[in-house]
Amino acid sequence: MERKKELLWIASSHKDLSKFPATVKIAALFALDLAREGVSHDSEKTLKGFKGASVRELVLDDRAGTFRVVYTVQFANAIYVLHAFQKKSTKGIKTSKQDIDLIHQRLQRALDDYKSRKEEYGRGN
Repeated sequence: MERKKELLWIASSHKDLSKFPATVKIAALFALDLAREGVSHDSEKTLKGFKGASVRELVLDDRAGTFRVVYTVQFANAIYVLHAFQKKSTKGIKTSKQDIDLIHQRLQRALDDYKSRKEEYGRGN
């Protein structure tokens, strides 16, 4: 049986997700658990503006609004949650430039962190 990928959080992503409505948190955590097993959730899509399909976005709706959780699946042993936020704009579905820039920065932090853990993962941990 294949081992689940480790779930890691960059910057304030975990704290931000914890502020979501309960139903959204439950759906997001369920979808992230599926991602750890290599399975896509129905609310998951590839986030445009990143090479390949390695950066994914969950779009979750609730009475309180639309919430997004962005994570990367590009690493063999880990899923990194990069950003969790409520979509504020009422115009269009496009993610703001500010959020995209933040995701790029956090993706680099995830890459750096993964490189530092690579030796650990190489030992089968």
